[in-house]
Amino acid sequence: MRYEQVLKHFLYFINKMAIPWDVVFTFETLKNFQKESGLIHASSPVRRLSRYLFEQNRIQRPIEKPIQKLPEIYEDYLLYYAKTRQVCHFQLLRSRRTLQALNDYLARHNIKLPNIRIEHIDTFLSERNVNFTPITRQNQRSNVRQFLSYLYHQRRILKRNFAPLIVGAPLFAQAKPPRFLRPDEVQRLFDSLSTCCAKALRTSAMIHLGYTLGLRPKEISLITLDGISFGQCEIHLPDRKSNNPIKLPLPEVAIKAIAAYIVGARAKSSQRRLFLSLRAPHEPITPAAVSKDIGLCMRKAGLSSSAYWLRHTYAQNLLEAGASVFEIKQMLGHDRIRTTQRYIHIHTRLMREVLFDDSL
Repeated sequence: MRYEQVLKHFLYFINKMAIPWDVVFTFETLKNFQKESGLIHASSPVRRLSRYLFEQNRIQRPIEKPIQKLPEIYEDYLLYYAKTRQVCHFQLLRSRRTLQALNDYLARHNIKLPNIRIEHIDTFLSERNVNFTPITRQNQRSNVRQFLSYLYHQRRILKRNFAPLIVGAPLFAQAKPPRFLRPDEVQRLFDSLSTCCAKALRTSAMIHLGYTLGLRPKEISLITLDGISFGQCEIHLPDRKSNNPIKLPLPEVAIKAIAAYIVGARAKSSQRRLFLSLRAPHEPITPAAVSKDIGLCMRKAGLSSSAYWLRHTYAQNLLEAGASVFEIKQMLGHDRIRTTQRYIHIHTRLMREVLFDDSL
């Protein structure tokens, strides 16, 4: 309803100002509309409409905020980053903002990239992160770390790889409990699943995919109708993180959940993505929407967990089934075994059975 009201206001504004069609969906028009109407949250509905019209070939391009070009080396890196890593549009924007700030800092202090030292990076991050939350600080460090790695490995601009030195402060006495669901919690989650509405059917299909295949929210959002083979009971994931495409067997329970969603909830659309938004223009859902819907369902089931717990639970199930760490690494789509090892926590029941010939 809010989207409809905003778009009605936008149509009134266009007619009132007699704005020509070829400049209706521009950033300047959107900015003027927000200023004239006073609608703070007007951007999202108008931007979505512009993307829909662009996909229908009704306009030449969707509304895009003007992007300040960075020096060539930065732009080359962002292209490389987009091609080699599975990152969303917003992560690219976050990385661009970090690199813009880094470039400004180096320019202020007259520091050339080949002459950069770890002391410069440390000072930059200290100034940059002073008012940010811990999660944002971590994201800033990651952006800088990957850029420095690119300069060293791909461009040979740096004489030393500073990336491993960009770390956060160590945390002591902060051991967290294993972030996976116990059998009774898994049962509680699936018992709570509903088929009463379109959103419930969509969430059920996403939860089945997360639990039975260990998929990331990003991977769930990227699944296409073409990637699912109902006859062969397989799913093809070509756009995994770190460019590790894979074909996985699709369990019957997941196939049924997907079929129920397609038949009972998925909007008729030319879009080939499996999961679409419930409101027109029915665009592909974002990874954030996947995480949010799964998290809400878990909380309704009385679980203080998140979408990624399904992925961790999948790793635990593979471990219990006798899979090696390498096999788990391949199934999860990790680059390094060290990453996989962080997913595999101590499995209390398995440990007691193996070490003490006992069962809980």
